[in-house]
Amino acid sequence: MPQTIPTAEPFFLPGDASKPACLLVHGFTGTPKEMRWMGDYLHAQGHTCLGVRLAGHATRPKDMIRSQWTDWTASVEDGYNILRGALSLSKRGVTDNIFLVGLSMGGVLSLLMSTRVNVKGVVAMSTPFTLPANYPAWGIRLFSFFQTYRKKSKGAPGEGWFDKDAFQGHVSYPLNPIRSAAELQTMFGRMRLVLPKIQVPVLLIHSKDDPYVPPDSMPNIYERLNPSLREMLWVTGSGHVVTRDAARQQVFEAAAAFIQKVESKSN
Repeated sequence: MPQTIPTAEPFFLPGDASKPACLLVHGFTGTPKEMRWMGDYLHAQGHTCLGVRLAGHATRPKDMIRSQWTDWTASVEDGYNILRGALSLSKRGVTDNIFLVGLSMGGVLSLLMSTRVNVKGVVAMSTPFTLPANYPAWGIRLFSFFQTYRKKSKGAPGEGWFDKDAFQGHVSYPLNPIRSAAELQTMFGRMRLVLPKIQVPVLLIHSKDDPYVPPDSMPNIYERLNPSLREMLWVTGSGHVVTRDAARQQVFEAAAAFIQKVESKSN
């Protein structure tokens, strides 16, 4: 059985059960570690936080190839149910008082799953609208028979990061499994279908300096959401992993303020 990469394990941070809990969801080829600093920040505000590990992640790249997009949604659903169970153990706990907080593919999953499980709101960061070239999923699967993996970038390691020290501690697969990209493209299509149906408040955050997910992804998602339930925030001086890069404090504070505002309105 493959072992989880050291420092990339899932995490659970119990907080004040009277406050909203947060389910933190990492990105494609990423690990729970990219959500840990955000989890620590939200936990310091009193929130119970669970950082899930998506199926096939944080072990070996070949483990991803066996995973389908429905395995990733199942990972989020499992995390949601674990969090609900933890909250229900407290007399003050409200089992649906949960926010989904996702980065990149984790943002896609958070938006998609907000129509399937009971949550109070969504924070989606660096969230893609589609793959850059928008190839059909069947075409990507066909290509995967000829090439299993693809390099993430032709640039030097850490290119696109503003905080180089944070990059040094970042843990993710060095390669993109091509077959998994087909699953990702399929999931994007499902997300786009449900965007107008989302009935909870959504905060979108994206860096104008994101080298991987085009910044126009955020307005494409934003314009399809319910106008009375949507907010978006641009940041600068950060690469794609806004939860670890130089603008992370701004991101954390914006997410915490959004959660507090939504919670205040619901009381």
